[in-house]
Amino acid sequence: MNAPRNAPEYVAGHGLLAGRTAVITAAAGAGIGGATARRFLEEGARILIGDAHARRLKESEEALAAEFGADRVASLPCDVTDEEQVNALFALAEHIHGRLDVVVNNAGLGGTANLVDMTDDQWSRVLDVTLNGTFRCTRAAMRSMRDSTVGGVIVNNASVIGWRAQTGQAHYAAAKAGVMALTRCAALEAAEFGVRINAVAPSLAMHPHLVKVTSAELLAELTAREAFGRYAEPWEVANVIVFLASGYSSYMTGETVSVSSQHA
Repeated sequence: MNAPRNAPEYVAGHGLLAGRTAVITAAAGAGIGGATARRFLEEGARILIGDAHARRLKESEEALAAEFGADRVASLPCDVTDEEQVNALFALAEHIHGRLDVVVNNAGLGGTANLVDMTDDQWSRVLDVTLNGTFRCTRAAMRSMRDSTVGGVIVNNASVIGWRAQTGQAHYAAAKAGVMALTRCAALEAAEFGVRINAVAPSLAMHPHLVKVTSAELLAELTAREAFGRYAEPWEVANVIVFLASGYSSYMTGETVSVSSQHA
């Protein structure tokens, strides 16, 4: 392993998403979704954030609105396993902004269980949030963007675990590999109406919730695999999401971009 390097300095916004409207799921808190919401605002976007945790979502909305302006931030509780809630989120986006330019499907659920002991409920719950939830939101976004004249961009959150094997992660790995396949297939269909669909595949982005649900030993092991000898900051993943949402990636679709050295 290389010697650990410090995280780079935070990068200022450059207006890459000025005038764009975006929906971001699982955007409450300090993880990738929350970092993406902040980066989108810094890049000039107007956002509607969703999350299954209503209290944390409201707190996030209020904090971002105080910093960036209430006219640029809205929220609606959304459990991506519920089609009605997903449809309501996208309907509100169209109602508020009149159009939808970018969707970031960040919602996902992990867990650790060896396959031999895994219950149907453990398997189904992870798949329903992580894969089926991404499907529901991608479908809703495609329907909205298909009827628009301005195209649009969808960015899905996958994971390097969709490529590589890890014990205790069969359900999560299957879900994230499914997100990658969904991204490729949906991108071909969406190209017909000018919509691009790509995915990011982070390895280890540290945030408080991950620390709560993952042992210190496993986090140390995963960190040791990283090329820079450190975990990613959530905003470093968000920067790649901004790139995929912006015009700088205008000829990219159906791709999964590894935000790490661990493509396989």
